Amino acid sequence: MLLNPLQARALFTDALKRRYAVLAINADSHAAVTDCMEAALQSRSPVIIETSLWQLEGRAYGAGDAVLGLARYLAELAVLASSPRYREVPVVFHTDHIKGSKTIGILTAALLGVPMRLSMGGGLLRASTVSLDASRLSDEENVDLLCSLAASAAAAGVPATFEMESEVDEGHTPPERTRKLIGAVEARHPGVVWLWAPGLGTRHGLAAGGYPEFRVDLVEANVRLLKEITGRDVGVALHGSSGLDEKSLAAAAGSGVVKVNWSSESLLCRSTAARDYYSEMAGQLEPAHPKWKATAMDNGVQAYVCARYVPKVVERMTLLGGAGRAPDFIRSLPPE
Repeated sequence: MLLNPLQARALFTDALKRRYAVLAINADSHAAVTDCMEAALQSRSPVIIETSLWQLEGRAYGAGDAVLGLARYLAELAVLASSPRYREVPVVFHTDHIKGSKTIGILTAALLGVPMRLSMGGGLLRASTVSLDASRLSDEENVDLLCSLAASAAAAGVPATFEMESEVDEGHTPPERTRKLIGAVEARHPGVVWLWAPGLGTRHGLAAGGYPEFRVDLVEANVRLLKEITGRDVGVALHGSSGLDEKSLAAAAGSGVVKVNWSSESLLCRSTAARDYYSEMAGQLEPAHPKWKATAMDNGVQAYVCARYVPKVVERMTLLGGAGRAPDFIRSLPPE
């Protein structure tokens, strides 16, 4: 089931209470989304499907039009998540790495909703959770943009659940910066921030040497500080997880990280599998070969990638403690 903003809050609260993390996967194709859902089904895990600007504008979705891409992404995910096969999988749809001049327009559409086709029952589809890319923003701009989005949601009478970040690639976010950012939003729009993404010593991308500066004790310190600032339990979002070793990832999930972003390693896994497929099947891609058509179809490479990729996703979900959590969480939700 595709979670609404209030149900997403409940998921993060459950993860923080039970000390597990939900894997958040940047999925940039229809096949990738399906594979992530399949991994969640197999492991009985909640899952976060997130998309960045390059996916919304990419060929698979908006073909240059990010809002169209958002509508298409949401519509297809909603159909998949409500199908009999996946309706017991809790799914969060999250916007990630949206920045630049299009930010407000895209995220306002994500919050307020994009129209659903009449053949699907009409109505609007909304993102479960929303975040701003803070990498090129001053602290004041970060606060003002998030508050502007919160005000738009409030004016429309719709709930908004935000992830707020500092510049996560800058090392370790000091407590005073956390107080400044979270405190400023809380003063103007209390109760909208449910995820905090500070710098914890990791960086986006793949690091051959790992992240020796990662400090799990800072996760626990941030959770305590967030409780002090907001008066509620707010979990930590971990960016730059692809370079972390398994021990650190498990420790992070056990210390208050409730959302783990996974993109670079995911892309590497899928692209490597696709490369191997075309290398192994080169002979069958000759038009004279009797299996040429089946080999050339998208389903051929997608099935090959899926066979390699899904076990990796299941492994990561299990490492973060999410395996088996979906049934209990679904049962805990009040009837709609």
